[in-house]
Formats: sequence, C-alpha cells, structure tokens
Amino acid sequence: MRRKLSAALALTLAGACLAGTLTGCSGNSDTESVRLMVWSLSEDQSKDSGEWLQTCCERFAELHPEWDITFVYGVADEAGAAGTVSQDAEASADVFMFANDTLTTLTDAGALAKFGGKYADEIRATNSETLVDSLTLDDYIYGVPFTTNTWFMYYDKSVFSEEDVKNLDTMLEKGVVSFPFTNSWYLPAFYFGNGCTLFGDGTQEELGANFGGEAGAEVTDYLIDLYNNPNFVVDADGSGMAGLRDGSINAIFTGSWDAASIKEILGDNMGVAALPTFTLNGEEKQMYAYAGSKAIGVNSNTEYPVQAVELAIYLGSAEAQQLHYELRNVIPCNTTLLADPAIAEDPLVSAQNDTFDRTSVLQPFVAAMSNCWTPVENMGKGIRNGTITHDNAAEQTEAMNDAMNSDGIS
Repeated sequence: MRRKLSAALALTLAGACLAGTLTGCSGNSDTESVRLMVWSLSEDQSKDSGEWLQTCCERFAELHPEWDITFVYGVADEAGAAGTVSQDAEASADVFMFANDTLTTLTDAGALAKFGGKYADEIRATNSETLVDSLTLDDYIYGVPFTTNTWFMYYDKSVFSEEDVKNLDTMLEKGVVSFPFTNSWYLPAFYFGNGCTLFGDGTQEELGANFGGEAGAEVTDYLIDLYNNPNFVVDADGSGMAGLRDGSINAIFTGSWDAASIKEILGDNMGVAALPTFTLNGEEKQMYAYAGSKAIGVNSNTEYPVQAVELAIYLGSAEAQQLHYELRNVIPCNTTLLADPAIAEDPLVSAQNDTFDRTSVLQPFVAAMSNCWTPVENMGKGIRNGTITHDNAAEQTEAMNDAMNSDGIS
C-alpha cells in the first residue's frame, strides 16, 4: 500500500535523506529495495527509438548501488498523464512526464511534489528563467524541465532567403505560406503582436482576456486581408504538409514534432526560423507563439520520495537530455547543452529555443484559460467562411473578447 505524503513533506524527506541526517536513510550497509513506477511516451520506450527511458533508468540505478531498484514502466503522454494522476494519484506512477499547461490540474489534486532546496537551485541553475517560470506556481517549482514546447516556422530555402523570412508580408510576395488559421493555439500570435494580453502576465486571472478594443480590431482587419491574400493558405488537417510535399506551399508553421517529415520533403532546402514580424498599418509587429514546457514530475504520494526525486532530477539532467536529443531529436533545454556548439548550431534547436526565449508568450495555466480556446477558433473560422468582414470586424472582435471572459460561449 502506497503511503500518502504531502508534497512539502516528500521533498523535505528527500533533502534530509540525501544529506544523511534522517536515521535509516543512509549509513546502512544493506541495500534498500525500491520499486519505482515510471511513465512516459511509448516512443521513449520503443526499441526502434532506442529505449531512452529504460536506458536512463538503468544508468540511474548504476549511479546508486545503495538502492536495489525495480522499475515498472507504463505509457502515458505528457498531456494525458495529468488526468490519470489527478484522478487516482495513489495508483499512479511515482515519476511521470507532464505538460506545464496541466500544472494546476495536478496541484489542485495535491498530486504533484514541490522541488525545494538544492533541487530547486539545480533546476534554476540549468534552465532559463522563463522556462523555470513555466513550472512555478506560488513561488514553488513543480517539475524538472526536459524540453520547451512551442511552434515556429519551416520554409523552403530555394524560395525564401534568410532576410525574406524575417517578415511574413515579404514572404507572401515571393511564395506561398500556410498557417493554422483556425487553430486557437496559433492564431493568437497576431493579437499578442499588437499588445493584446491574457490574464496580465499570464497568472493574473482577475485581469481576464484583453483581445478587444482598437488593438484587437486592427488585428482582425489584418487577418481578413491575410486570409484573402492569394499566396496565403489555411493549414488544416495536414494540408500544409501535403502542400509542402507537392510544392504548392513553401512555408508552414508547426513544431519540432514535424521536423523529420519536413526534412524528408525538403532535404537540404529545409530552413527553420523563429517567428517573423508582420506589417500592421505600416508598422512591423512581432508574432508571438504560445510557449510552454514538458517536465518530469514526482507523485506526492510516492512511497519512495528520495529515489523518485533523484530519478526526476536525473531524467532532466544534461546527460539524459543529450541522449533524448540523439535518439529522438527531443530539443534540449539544459543551458549547458545549449552552449555546446554541436547542439547550438542545429537550426532546429536554435529555432525552437529562439522562439521560446524571444518570440513567445508563456501559455497561461489559470483555470479561466479554458474559456479562451473556442472564441479564438471561431474567429478564424468566421473569417474563413466570410461571416467576419471589415464591416463587422470591430463588433466581432468585441464578441470574441466577451466570450473569452465568460464561462461559456454565448
């Protein structure tokens, strides 16, 4: 039976044990038997992908001969793990991967341990401030980051130059650009570019959504013209990738998960870049993507808090991230690795981390964020089907903003 530990107690115990100040934690010549359940994506455990998780866990066991560890592996993706763990934490994994936008789901359920003391110091020392912020709630860090999560731009270098891809409107003069126009994870990039905000700094739920007013209406007008540009194509249901393959599209916006497929299509002509600017009323505005992170979390109900915390730290270490990158092209976030020329010079690594650090907004994880997805999606769909026009752009922008600030879609 797994005994329940509070998040704070788990990390306090872990710190005490590792310092050798808690009786029975160290100084005992007998090997301690430990059983850890660990969840990850199936790809992290696949033989075809190099068995990243098993390799790392075996290496961790080698580093800790004082523990006789039995690992039990389970499959759960970063988005789905939160739902399972929060519903039944005691039956869930000791260590698991999660996406930072599920942080409040896990903390509200009391299912996620806090990282304090030397662990928090190590996390801060090896990651950017923005990345640490993505896993911080009420000044507590709740996970060990292992990659950033955002989107950026891929383009055909035979069509666009490095100078061309700095501005979207310049690109539209030279080639065909596809964008997920009806996807509410992507479309806000233009509204953020004109100063619109969500929940203040992203954590101030009481401030609500601010996608309306003159700033919001100007963006809606721009998007109407963008949609009607003959060199612009809406990317939906894989059409962008298909167009890239047949040559009818020259640039798309997506993430690192599509890198291998795009490389197969474009070969040496594959270009990768952070988000471009766009020209609004004669002024250049920077597009800003939603950004987040993926992290290793520790179940606050674990029977083995010392070992679970240490394993989480190891799975997010430079050594483990480098192997993740080599086996599955998972973009590292550890600052030591990013300083390595062999990694830093990879255009994919550069584009993802440049986007995260320079052209992104941390995706809010306040509860009211759930009210924002559908209204923005409907804005994109309304422009596409012609119901939102220049004549009603201001009115429809206000309606979108009102819906984002309500508990339902009217």
